[in-house]
Amino acid sequence: MRELQRERGLTYLFISHDLAVVRYLADTVGVMYLGKLVETGPAGEVYARPLHPYTRGLLDTVNVPDPSATAGSGSPLAGEAPSAAKPPSGCRFRTRCPLAQDVCAEVEPPVAAPRGAGHQVACHLPLPVPEEVAAQPV
Repeated sequence: MRELQRERGLTYLFISHDLAVVRYLADTVGVMYLGKLVETGPAGEVYARPLHPYTRGLLDTVNVPDPSATAGSGSPLAGEAPSAAKPPSGCRFRTRCPLAQDVCAEVEPPVAAPRGAGHQVACHLPLPVPEEVAAQPV
């Protein structure tokens, strides 16, 4: 797929739950939770410095094929996923989010671009600035 993409200038819309394959194939990544985009941006940026708590949780649970490498805490995301047919009000991730506040239940979060237009996140909470995120272990 990568070879065809280079040779023919193709663009793919690739949907997968396999984060290792997504990282290999994608230039731009969109992370969805219950049918809503919670984070989008250049693949390298999203994988190295995720902003949304759900993206961070997903990446913390990725298996790494190299036993000497680490991929985060390996801690599963807390709580049960709500029904996609009847999602929670406000932020859909709030029932599992360790940072959720009252506003998260009341209003759907706006999309913000704390690192510029290329990396966007939907969250009510003040997100760490790039220097703070870069200091966090990946």
